Order: sequence, then C-alpha cells, then structure tokens
Amino acid sequence: MLCEPERQRPHSASPVGRLSRLAEQSVRCAPGSCGAVATIADSGPDSRVTATHPDLAPLANVQLACGDGPIPTALDVGAPVDTEDLLTESRWPGYRALALESGVRSCVTLPFRRSGVEVTLSLYSFRPGSLDEAVCGPVSILGEETTAGLVRDRRYRAALAEVEQLETALRSRPVIDQASGIVMHALGCDAEEAFAVLRTVSQHANRKLSEVAEGVVRTKGRGLEDRLAAVPRPA
Repeated sequence: MLCEPERQRPHSASPVGRLSRLAEQSVRCAPGSCGAVATIADSGPDSRVTATHPDLAPLANVQLACGDGPIPTALDVGAPVDTEDLLTESRWPGYRALALESGVRSCVTLPFRRSGVEVTLSLYSFRPGSLDEAVCGPVSILGEETTAGLVRDRRYRAALAEVEQLETALRSRPVIDQASGIVMHALGCDAEEAFAVLRTVSQHANRKLSEVAEGVVRTKGRGLEDRLAAVPRPA
C-alpha cells in the first residue's frame, strides 16, 4: 500500500506548497483514494508536480513528457477525465502500463484553469470504480480555491516587482536629471534631447541608464564632450 514517507514539507505559500496541500487535502476528502498528484503548467515561471507518494509522481511525469494521458486529455477538453478500470482501458498505453505496475486500478483527473494558470488534480485508487464521486463536492472546491490562490500569488509577485522598479526609478531620477543638465551644457541642447542622448549611450554601451548618468555626474562631464558628441542625436 502506498504510504507517505517522512519528508520536509514545502512552505505553504509557495506554488509547490499550495499544490502539496491540495493533493493531501483531496485524498482526505475522497475515501476511495490511495493518493493524489497535483500539477501546475503554464507559460509562466511556475511548473510543478507534487504527489502524496513518490511512486505516484512518475505517473504524472510520463504524461507530461509524452503529452498523452488523463492529465493532457483533461486540460485539452477542459473537463474531468474518469478512468473506472485501467485493466479495460484502451487509451494511453504507456501511462496505463505504468499505473497498473504501481498497483493503480482507477483514477480521475480534474482540470482547473484561471487567468492563464492551469492546475490539475489526479486521484488514484487500488479499486476500480471507486472515484466516481470525486469529480464534485469538496475536491472540486479545493481545486478552484488552490487555482485562485496561485493567481493571487502571481499578481502579488508582479505588483511587488512593479513597486521595486518604481522605487529604483525614483532613486535614479535625481542623478539622471543632474547628468541631463551636464549634457545640456556640453552639447548646447535642451532637456529632452539631453535625456535622449543619455538613453542612446546607455543602449550602445549595454549599461543601465542610471549607471551612465552616475558616470557623467561623477566626472562632471570632463572628457566626455567628444564621446557624447559622437553619439547619434535624435532628429
């Protein structure tokens, strides 16, 4: 029988932590289940597979590797995929063979999709036809809540990154303004053109605009007239 070994649990606020909690709670809500696997796969940075037992993780990995099995099928059709008895199942021969080798006789996979985040929950059983009730009720609610939580987490991380970028821009603005003043004096141009010159130097040198500005301010423009004058100026 599949029994969960001792292991270090991931932080519950992380994507893998949320998936682990989903798999563990879903097994408790589905009496006929011997274990579960939860996955997240999308175009973002998050791509995870968590299982309540190590023997179940390969069942998800083989599906994701070959693109064939209940998980890809559920994501494709956007609806639960229920396999009542793998002994009589004709689909997904690679997955079917591995599942039967692990002692699994039936499984059900529920897909959840929200704001670009794709989550699946697969429940497994040693007995055929024992997961018929798992596609509704608490297991479905847990999946929806987990997916919503992952979306909130991603938006929160994006907001933090935007705040950090704004703070960096605010810290850099005074030195950029000083550098623009020096360029205006050196080239006899206005503020808009001076900023464009600094930006062009930044792009050509593959350096941050703030770093270029700091260099101009540090030297007070000495020896930079020829270099700045050689940069193509906007028409």
